[in-house]
Amino acid sequence: MSINHSTALPYKVLAFDLDGTLTNHEKQVTPLTRQALLAAEARGAIIVLASGRPTYGIKPVADCLELYSRGGYILSYNGGKVVDCKTGNELYSAHLPAHVLPVIHQYSRRHGHALLGYAGNEILTERAEDEYVREEARINKMPVRQVDHLLEHLEDKPTKLLMTGHPHLMEAAEKELQQLLSADMEIYRSAPFFLELVPKGIDKAQSLLRLLENIHATPADLMAFGDGYNDLSMIELAAMGVAMDNAAEEVKAKANYVTASNEDDGVAAALRYFGF
Repeated sequence: MSINHSTALPYKVLAFDLDGTLTNHEKQVTPLTRQALLAAEARGAIIVLASGRPTYGIKPVADCLELYSRGGYILSYNGGKVVDCKTGNELYSAHLPAHVLPVIHQYSRRHGHALLGYAGNEILTERAEDEYVREEARINKMPVRQVDHLLEHLEDKPTKLLMTGHPHLMEAAEKELQQLLSADMEIYRSAPFFLELVPKGIDKAQSLLRLLENIHATPADLMAFGDGYNDLSMIELAAMGVAMDNAAEEVKAKANYVTASNEDDGVAAALRYFGF
């Protein structure tokens, strides 16, 4: 592979998944990786944080990377919302159709799966002690509020719901819900125990395309980093798709380049390799 090490940036838009990619197991950006991204920003790179997390759960990472002062973008809910960090403007948002909400809710209750949504800085659920709900709270640094009926407490026009459970149960739920609702929404796992429930046509690639058009860029300008199945679309979209060493094998197979793991500053290593 021939790499351009000239003073010009090889790619001007850098999109990063967070969990398993940009952050380590403590959900922190290490000092070395932070330094590498600040250096890329200083040279004019545009940073995009592209995650399944809610917007509030991405803000601490955006703050760590100084996106609110330097500029950059948050692509939250797997692409359901795009926010300009510097202005606070919401550039794009999508919402789950109202008629699917009771179907999902009834399915989760019938099968005993935890289902959660968001309101402000809180995670809402009827199963607050579920281990995977607690993991979602840990990842996002958000408190969990127990409610009796989830649909009565959700934010207006939710962008995403998350179903959680043991991996083999979520695999079955993914197939069953796709049969029920695939015409109306997207259903896929972002982790073995997390089932993402988002509006139709929403994935990281589609929302990145919307953002790229907004900032007068194209996929040829894009370098994307990820580790999970929900990162596949943006890795395939980007001119340079980078998979972490800890990524799923299917993700590595689609990537242009495989870097070190998220525990070994793989993002910093790739940026250095590609001339940032």
